[in-house]
Amino acid sequence: MSDVFVVYHSGYGHTRKVAEHVAQGANATLIAIDENGNIPEDAWDKLNTAKAIIFGAPTYMGNASWQFKKFADATSKVWFTRGWENKIFGGFTNSASLNGDKAVTLEWLNTLASQHGGIWVSLGLPPANTKAAKRTDINNLGGSVGLLVQSPADASTDEIPQGDLDTAILYGKRVAEVASRFSAA
Repeated sequence: MSDVFVVYHSGYGHTRKVAEHVAQGANATLIAIDENGNIPEDAWDKLNTAKAIIFGAPTYMGNASWQFKKFADATSKVWFTRGWENKIFGGFTNSASLNGDKAVTLEWLNTLASQHGGIWVSLGLPPANTKAAKRTDINNLGGSVGLLVQSPADASTDEIPQGDLDTAILYGKRVAEVASRFSAA
């Protein structure tokens, strides 16, 4: 069983596809937050024993979906016991717009991890920010805090820019590598 978990909510399937790519890079297990903001009861035990937790949420109206926020509120039970203290955390978000206030969502996910006493892993990749840059390039949205993904509002899940999906794999790999360094100590 994996010791890295990607816990995510996806309203239309785009964030799920990104979560799958992050999980591929991290060799992680996926935990989906359902349409009511819940995860399976046994998923709490998995998250409690995880070395790393990667949060994923779509950005709606400048922050994470309400379903993800309900999950986040439910983590207060873990917070009271400091159960996730010193775990490795990362996060990603997806929105229809190139900006879409995704940075607000990432900072909120980072704050959630920090409230738990966690250690946040940044994206760690330089931006593709030259005139020659394309949407197929790694980190073409120029994220630093975590993974940013853009899925146009009228795009299917198969139309997420390849550069974003490739960046998702690399980010999952980075979080898993950081987690392995800390667990070796």
